[in-house]
Amino acid sequence: MAGECWSIPSPAGGPPSTSPSRAPGGSLIARGRAPVNDTGQPAGAPRVLVVDDEPQILMIMRFALETAGFDVVTAADGAQAWSAFKQHRFDLVVLDLMIPAVSGVAVAERIRAVSEVPIMMITALSEEPDRIRGLEAGADDYLTKPFSPRELTLRAQALVRRWRGGRPAVLVNGELSIDTAAHRVHLRGRALDMPDTEARFLEALARSPGQVVTYRDLLNQVWGTQDRAGGKDMIKTTAYRARRALGPHGQDYIHSVRGSGYLMPRMDAPR
Repeated sequence: MAGECWSIPSPAGGPPSTSPSRAPGGSLIARGRAPVNDTGQPAGAPRVLVVDDEPQILMIMRFALETAGFDVVTAADGAQAWSAFKQHRFDLVVLDLMIPAVSGVAVAERIRAVSEVPIMMITALSEEPDRIRGLEAGADDYLTKPFSPRELTLRAQALVRRWRGGRPAVLVNGELSIDTAAHRVHLRGRALDMPDTEARFLEALARSPGQVVTYRDLLNQVWGTQDRAGGKDMIKTTAYRARRALGPHGQDYIHSVRGSGYLMPRMDAPR
């Protein structure tokens, strides 16, 4: 592949800067973009997890995707990737097969066990058996090295369009709405200041209104695990914080079912 496929524009001969500027008072701004999130990308920008153990390739992929408007989180090995996946909500995972600690195939299998988020595998040309294993593990697409950053971004955009188009963008129950693309919770038209974990907890309940979501399913959907020490206490703490964020309506939307889990009643639409 020609060298230009792996080049990054560097202003004034220096490394590219993808960090947003800071306005007086320390708030983050991005020229020509408003509103923005805390990484300088537009609010609601698709979030992608990019995993590769080659620093130069990782930097190139990050730069290309951020330039295309993605909110990018990076990891250098499988353990870091799995940890990041459990902490954030993603619209896409770009995953190199040949990564240390935990293999790309193993990471794909773990992700697919708890989420339908699209996965793009990155492989070397000669790794056909591993490429097949990756697809069998749940990958939706793959790219072979070397590839152009332009192809990466086009494939990523196509996967995210299909992903967002195949699920409800907003979950609504009564006066509660959860924007699953922008990861925001609104109650009675007011945006709530809520961490990702509490938002994921509410989303897990809102996807099955009137039904008990078990502790095991909550661990799967919120934290991406099936077995975690102190899991029940962790869920109870998250439920308490989510109720508190909902204010006086918290008890209406979050019900504890003794010994089983939690449920969100099916609420009437506002009149």
